[in-house]
Amino acid sequence: MLAKSIKYLAAAVILAGCGGSSATTTSSETAGGRTATIGVADNGNLGKILVDSEGDTVYLFEKDTSTKSTCTGACAAAWPPVPATGKPTVARGLSAAKVGTTTGADGKPQVTYNGHPLYRFQGDSKPGDANGQGTNAFGALWYVVSSSGAAVTTGGGSGGGFGY
Repeated sequence: MLAKSIKYLAAAVILAGCGGSSATTTSSETAGGRTATIGVADNGNLGKILVDSEGDTVYLFEKDTSTKSTCTGACAAAWPPVPATGKPTVARGLSAAKVGTTTGADGKPQVTYNGHPLYRFQGDSKPGDANGQGTNAFGALWYVVSSSGAAVTTGGGSGGGFGY
């Protein structure tokens, strides 16, 4: 975890030096000052979106019509579930009533928000990346999740160009 934090810090310093316009401001602290399971980030054109405890963008899968995950096998390898270890918490500004868990396709606890199982994308390499936004893969579309818990259906749109 420390190595990943150092990697992200180094990437942020490099990006800041390049004057990139897609800066992301992340809030991942609970009201009690602990690191939240689910935080919120301001991600340019996508607005305020959900991130995991390490600042990585989280997604919902339109094929999931309940809290039960339908992403298994190769899908789960490309779109790993956000794991739940204990009771999930949210950063300030998010609704604690909307966060929960479900049993993921792998039998392990997976974080949900507003009734949606949450996933990360293997094509995102650093906090602030949202390379999976609008991707059509494994039978449905993938979207980042707004701070209200709804799919953000604007921006991105790789059209499934990841070989799925």
